[in-house]
Amino acid sequence: MNYEAIESKFIATAEKGEVSSILIRPDDAKWLLVLGHGASTTMRHSTLQTIAERLADIGIATFRYQFPYMERGGGGRESQAVALATVRSAVAAAHAAAGDLSILVGGHSYSARMSSLTAAEAPIEHVRGLVFFAFPLHPSGKEGTERAEHLDDVTVPMLFLSGTRDKLAVLDLLVPVCENLGDKATLHLLDTADHGFKVLKRRKTEEDVFVEMARVLSEWIETLN
Repeated sequence: MNYEAIESKFIATAEKGEVSSILIRPDDAKWLLVLGHGASTTMRHSTLQTIAERLADIGIATFRYQFPYMERGGGGRESQAVALATVRSAVAAAHAAAGDLSILVGGHSYSARMSSLTAAEAPIEHVRGLVFFAFPLHPSGKEGTERAEHLDDVTVPMLFLSGTRDKLAVLDLLVPVCENLGDKATLHLLDTADHGFKVLKRRKTEEDVFVEMARVLSEWIETLN
């Protein structure tokens, strides 16, 4: 199914200037997910595009956006301070574009972590919850939980959607992290999915992995009301 994609720009930071965004809003939407990209991809990457389309299928709007370094065509990432400011600016722009919708924020990998760091720094205005598509708990081959330490400071509910083959979030570490967060965290494991949501043929379910993530997100939203 095709959906109207409304493209626009907003100011990420005064120093870095404008970045691009794409709003997809189904007619029956009540929720809007502000959705960021991975470290080496853009908001137009097939992963984010598919996430946005499957969410639209079930009536959830998305506001995809670029970080400044990707708006300039890639290269070195800017400072963490710029990234966190961009997350706040994206939420503000999304609220301005669709202020009648309840807002979630998150993204795939890098932007999932930048979203959580932003929320840990100080609550993000208008945001009801965080959604992490493949939270990067640690670099590949360098297992640890230091990247999760700030999650204790997040004050809104968090949904972790993580593959069982994700080399950036091994289950022996991710499961205890989520358990220690208590009621604030919900972890859903995606059978055989890797960090980019590629799955094996021997999955325990025939449900498409992107359909599964949309369904779980929709069910989780019901707990926020």
